[in-house]
Amino acid sequence: MDEYDANEYFNHAMNALQTLGKAHPDAIKGFQEFMGSVKKDGALSTKFKELIGIALSIAKQCKFCVAWHVKRALEAGATREEIIEACMVAGTLGGGPALMFTNYVLKALDDFKK
Repeated sequence: MDEYDANEYFNHAMNALQTLGKAHPDAIKGFQEFMGSVKKDGALSTKFKELIGIALSIAKQCKFCVAWHVKRALEAGATREEIIEACMVAGTLGGGPALMFTNYVLKALDDFKK
């Protein structure tokens, strides 16, 4: 397995958004406004929405998304146990490949704990 550093993936995602923001400021501004409005507390808490984001990151097998949503879930107060349970929900739909991809979530939990 390749060496995964969730901090690096998170930083790469941030840098990509900044680079795209310079190239297409209106589009990225609109995307960020949309993301901000969707992620704020509403009928579902921000924490719950980030847990959904983790499950979807596993389903889509996006390492950048895993880093992003694990970091944001932790910041929103999610526990390790809640995050792992979200992974298990993803596994019910994605089977073995989804369960194997949760290795990136576990690594992200360790990386962001440091």
